[in-house]
Amino acid sequence: MNSAEARQVSQVTTRLLTKFPTASPEVVESAVEEAVAHFTSGRIRDFVPLLIERTATAKLASVIET
Repeated sequence: MNSAEARQVSQVTTRLLTKFPTASPEVVESAVEEAVAHFTSGRIRDFVPLLIERTATAKLASVIET
């Protein structure tokens, strides 16, 4: 992951902390880390931050709403 992508992933974490205020920072960071791990092997990196955000958001939504 290059520095620009790392910055975007950090911004994803910040947005998700705002979007899910009842979730602990550890839970949000874990969801983002799992999503990052899922997309590490992707060769085309342009949309990876977006895919990470969508994946982590779906996971958090299912965990928080249950």
